[in-house]
Amino acid sequence: MLTSTLPALRRAPFALRRPFSSLSLLRPASSTLRTPLSPLHNQLIVRGAASSVSGRPGSQTVGHAAQNIREEVGGSAADLAKAIAGGNVYADGVEPTQQTFLGVTNAVAHAVPTPYVIFGLAGGLPYLGATGATVYLARQAGIAAQGLVPNVDPGVALTVLDQALSIQTTYGAVLLSFLGALHWGFEFAGYGGHKYYPRLLLGAAPVVFGWSTLALPPVYALIAQWAGFTGMWWADLRATGAGWTPKWYSQYRFYLSILVGTCIIGSLGATSYWGPVGGRGIASHDLNMIRAERKQKQPEKEGVVPGSIEALPAPEDADNYVVVKKHEVEKDEKKSDQKNDQK
Repeated sequence: MLTSTLPALRRAPFALRRPFSSLSLLRPASSTLRTPLSPLHNQLIVRGAASSVSGRPGSQTVGHAAQNIREEVGGSAADLAKAIAGGNVYADGVEPTQQTFLGVTNAVAHAVPTPYVIFGLAGGLPYLGATGATVYLARQAGIAAQGLVPNVDPGVALTVLDQALSIQTTYGAVLLSFLGALHWGFEFAGYGGHKYYPRLLLGAAPVVFGWSTLALPPVYALIAQWAGFTGMWWADLRATGAGWTPKWYSQYRFYLSILVGTCIIGSLGATSYWGPVGGRGIASHDLNMIRAERKQKQPEKEGVVPGSIEALPAPEDADNYVVVKKHEVEKDEKKSDQKNDQK
């Protein structure tokens, strides 16, 4: 009877079929229809209770959907924090702090000794200062090249900007060398066992790479060092997972790398936006054209400077705009005084 009833129901026209509802599914039915409807009843209950993919409650309302989205995002953020920490999460037996991004980050950060945090941040302060100087000087060089600052020569401004970029790249090479030297310290101390050549090579690679970036122009050196810091953090992440470093080292290095990477991107953005040529210097011909343009735009001034000196327009072939001289009247008075003394 069961097998003959189901084909009959399937062959019945849609208009003659009795619509199903939640109440009709829960009402007792005849023995003929109870068995075929029970799988459908179970499917509806499962679909309304949970998702077969994530195992979370189904989104029956907008509020449920928003809650599920928040839980999914929070879970993904917690997984990201665990990945940054190299999978080394300090779990709390009383409070499950590892369930959120901030919880995982704080749990690992509290495991870092305080002196290491202080000196790590202090080591980033010179880099922050170099970045601030680069951004400011790039803006001044751009303004000077446009002739908006008459008392600043564009060649001097570009030279000072290039020096600031060189200071930043030099300190970046020092930082890369220091990060490599830490792995030599771990090897000498035998942390996690002696690894010999693999860990020694990991410590020597940043030294060679950072030193080689100093041969590049400052802007290209910054780009290369950004790649070096990123690659070094990835190597530190793998080393932490392999037990070559303390468990908190991967997350510690990640946020210091974020600090350095932000400074590098800020310097590159400033030199590209404000600097005339991104800190790479310009040809002497272009520099002379800028100076000539500024000299034409600058209004001519005439008159005598009060005091014992006077400013006169410089000749056309001179490198400066004015010539400072003694007053002609004062010179004549001195000559007349000398003649009177001789008499």
